[in-house]
Amino acid sequence: MKNFSGSGKLTLREWWPNLLYLKMLYQNPPELNPYGRHFDYAQEFAKLDLDQVKEDLRKVMTESKDWWPADYGHYGGLMIRLAWHSAGTYRAFDGRGGAKGGLIRFAPLIGWPDNVNLDKAIRLLWPVKKKYGKKISWADLIILAGNVALESMGFKTYGFAGGREDWWEPDESTYWGPEVDMLQSERHDERGVLYQEVAAEHMGLIYVNPEGPRGNPDPREAAKEIRMVFARMAMNDEETVALIAGGHSFGKTHGVAPTSYLGPEPPAAPIENQGLGWVSSYKSGKGPDTITSGIEVIWTPTPTKWNPRSFLHMLLTYEYELEKGPGGCYQWVAKDAPEIIPDPYDPNKKHKPRMLTTDIALKVDPVYNQICRKFLENPEEFEKAFAKAWFKLTHRDLGPRALYLGKEIPQEVSPWEDPLLEIDFKLPEGEDIVELKKEIRKAIAEGKTTVSDLVYVAWSSAATFRISDKRGGANGAKIMFEPFKSFEVNMPERLGKVLRLLEEIKKDFDLKNQKGGKKISMADLIILAGDTAIEVAAERAGYIVNIPFFPGRVDTRPEFIDTFTAKFLEPIYDGFRNYLKSNLKFVRTPEELLIDRAHLLALTPPEMTALVGGLRVLNCNFNYSPHGVFTKRPETLTNDFFVNLLDETLEWEEKEFNHYEGRSRKTGELKWTATRVDLIFGHDHRLRALSEAFASNDGEEVFIKNFLKGWIKVMHLDRFDLHKERKLENVLENIIILPKF
Repeated sequence: MKNFSGSGKLTLREWWPNLLYLKMLYQNPPELNPYGRHFDYAQEFAKLDLDQVKEDLRKVMTESKDWWPADYGHYGGLMIRLAWHSAGTYRAFDGRGGAKGGLIRFAPLIGWPDNVNLDKAIRLLWPVKKKYGKKISWADLIILAGNVALESMGFKTYGFAGGREDWWEPDESTYWGPEVDMLQSERHDERGVLYQEVAAEHMGLIYVNPEGPRGNPDPREAAKEIRMVFARMAMNDEETVALIAGGHSFGKTHGVAPTSYLGPEPPAAPIENQGLGWVSSYKSGKGPDTITSGIEVIWTPTPTKWNPRSFLHMLLTYEYELEKGPGGCYQWVAKDAPEIIPDPYDPNKKHKPRMLTTDIALKVDPVYNQICRKFLENPEEFEKAFAKAWFKLTHRDLGPRALYLGKEIPQEVSPWEDPLLEIDFKLPEGEDIVELKKEIRKAIAEGKTTVSDLVYVAWSSAATFRISDKRGGANGAKIMFEPFKSFEVNMPERLGKVLRLLEEIKKDFDLKNQKGGKKISMADLIILAGDTAIEVAAERAGYIVNIPFFPGRVDTRPEFIDTFTAKFLEPIYDGFRNYLKSNLKFVRTPEELLIDRAHLLALTPPEMTALVGGLRVLNCNFNYSPHGVFTKRPETLTNDFFVNLLDETLEWEEKEFNHYEGRSRKTGELKWTATRVDLIFGHDHRLRALSEAFASNDGEEVFIKNFLKGWIKVMHLDRFDLHKERKLENVLENIIILPKF
């Protein structure tokens, strides 16, 4: 790599690789958007003639270009692969990956070995993007192109929803794995289970190695890996079979020669390539000479036409034997089968059916085999299953249905879309809110609950939100139902006690306002109780604050919760509550996981820092742990965490991993205990700078203001109605803190 910076090293992180990565907390800032910081994509998308866009895309499918010829004269298979690989990085445990942002256009995704030659597919779509400009994002266009590809080959899709806004820089927030090199796999424990923080089998693959686990062509082991990986993508066995069998009903793989003929990936290619990579030196390098994966497989006799029985018939009818293809990779050829597969470029040439190791896995695994046979015997059921699984695959990262745009949104609502009930009652307002706060304050004063309990439960309810796929959050009061109420970090016994109290307050309010038709949802009341507790804690510190409250959340019902995917919303690490799930092995450090969680909550570094310090002094650690509670005045909103953290009379010592003791330098007396998450705010020079601002003699109000900004943001992340109207922007910019005396 050439160094154009004039220094010996390229970046700070090359000098100090262990430096905490904070840039992820201000990724893709609005200043990068060429359309302006207040660009309203939904408004522009509404102007789009979707039918005309689809007609233009249909023309793209069959207008083969000399610079990159279409297999069988149809780009359908290529566009399905583009949409699939764009969406298929989605992982359920943190909502990252997926089609949002059109991130497949950028490194690292565009340089992954799994995405070889998808740069050509994106370039083929440029004339359509150019025509419609800001009315359709790349992210939406890529998914729509996949749908149109399917439709142009005779398949009826389930629907399409727009709403994916483009990013203008690469995503540097997602942890893709521990490996240094592409196609390496150092992410399994001794049982063969993937580490908790990843979802694909290899670095640079979206799912599994098509040759078999870590290159081992064992279909039975491949089936295990497929089941594990697809589950982490929120797909069950039936959806998994539908996707593989449906997707492999079209197109082909490319491996007429080894991948060693390929040039560097797009980010490493010469400047004269203008963003294209993998230039092949094998013969013409394109058309019949194309190399992508190094595997040469054509699955069906109808690669450009939908036939629900075709792939499944090929898979289940013939016996397959292992071979090494011309690209030097493992693949499977049908024994004693006739040559019935058409060549994409030579009409006089035919081939035997061939499969990937991961295809054969569907045949040898008893559960997958049973599903395959059911689909083969019931093609209409297979079509519906593939259509719904494709829609789920390509829309999981878009967020709840409230964010869907366009006229092709399916009418049927699926549980994984996190549906919410309509508000059918009058919302509390003005004096109602004042009265509710009085009841909450009374409960605190009478010892029925505590500031700590109310803040902890409100945080538990709201902080499941993930900006990555916009799932979770307080709306729906899902914390009242399984699996949410049993999440370890929510401390079920503590949670139950608070919920019972709030249910009594709700019951009294609803009864009192029955004639007027007013109600308070538990979802709203949980947040209001947390707000009120913080106002009490601020008063104890000598300040008067009034946290704005926006009613409008609703309560869900158990049947609206998709328990299969809801379990992935369990926070297995939350530095704000000093929590790490004890029975899990993490590759990243606790402080790195804190930054990760802060990113999912869309927090800035000052907001994150203030929230950690504030929640510590409010005594909001998991299991009431004393670590980091650097105050003699718990449940009082002070800057004590920062003052005592930066106390130079203290000396810190590691006792065991993630457990530190702070003792007096003079006497050796134990003063405080802490975790890595606590101490990072005194160690990392950027976080220390923030801590110093909050710990200064004039810093307490600054701290409280940043704490309130972070708190209000987290409590409202899932209030898409407020974000659309930009009501929160003014609130966050105009927080008022008054001295009590």
